[in-house]
Amino acid sequence: MGLFDKFKNIFKKEEKEEVELYNKGLEKTRNNFLTSLINLNNKHAKVDDEYFEELEEILIMADIGVNTVMDIIDRLKIRVKKEHIADTSELKEIIVDEMFVIYVNNDIIVNKINYSEEGPTVILFVGVNGAGKTTTIGKIAYKLKNEGKKVLMVAGDTFRAGATEQLDEWAQNIGVEIVCKENADPVSVMYDGVSKAINEDFDVVLIDTAGRLQNKVNLMKELEKVNKVIGKLIPKAPHETLLVVDATTGQNGISQAKSFKEITDITGIVLTKLDGTAKGGIVLAIKENTGIPVKFVGLGERKEDLRTFDIEKYIYGLFKGMEE
Repeated sequence: MGLFDKFKNIFKKEEKEEVELYNKGLEKTRNNFLTSLINLNNKHAKVDDEYFEELEEILIMADIGVNTVMDIIDRLKIRVKKEHIADTSELKEIIVDEMFVIYVNNDIIVNKINYSEEGPTVILFVGVNGAGKTTTIGKIAYKLKNEGKKVLMVAGDTFRAGATEQLDEWAQNIGVEIVCKENADPVSVMYDGVSKAINEDFDVVLIDTAGRLQNKVNLMKELEKVNKVIGKLIPKAPHETLLVVDATTGQNGISQAKSFKEITDITGIVLTKLDGTAKGGIVLAIKENTGIPVKFVGLGERKEDLRTFDIEKYIYGLFKGMEE
């Protein structure tokens, strides 16, 4: 039994809804990627150099990224030689295996939030404007509230027109509290927010930040100041710094991740609008190129469609229909 079949068999009944959400969210990517893969296998009966060249192109078109693709191809060639594989139909399951291995890369994949053992858990959100940062904060606040957490949102992006109003609207719609102050020093707003969270026993504080990347030095200084101020109020905070990346930007998302990684300690990535792209391979590329795990993915527009990332459900959604 291959890895793909194992995934299919281990999903519990209560996971059916989430598996279907991954299937639906990855439909655009799967339609392109899987159709091309099936056509390739129908075209080539034997595994040869021409087959690998075309496979390489298919993987790159899925936005898996050149470096990641070369790794996958190299690993496939080694296995083909070692296991004496000649028939292309035998490679389907091995491609699934290797994509899983590339993502995991012998790491312990942590996709859960790193909650503080005492006091509020502080989560900082960074990312360029337009990536969906404010919407992500609202959706995560909704998710955590439904899990029984007392959540506070802090509108730390005080300069972008509409950012505070947008977060305030989310707060009202989902019924969580917010600390906001327009045209104020963002660090002072964050200080007030974290202080309120301590004094009023909030479980989680979600902090929005400005989405500027044009001047790395200024942004680095601002984030250093933010981390210092928050750390004084709550030792070891922020407990998470999540980078929000728009999946539809493709390889540009990897560049953003690398740039933010140079500026501050990113603990996880939120990949928004995964359902809106035919290049969902970005999940694999971003992990291999940055070493940062994807913690949440946006699989639809509804507030409940932001889900904790699951590599097994992702790969199952990517290859669903392959066995048919």
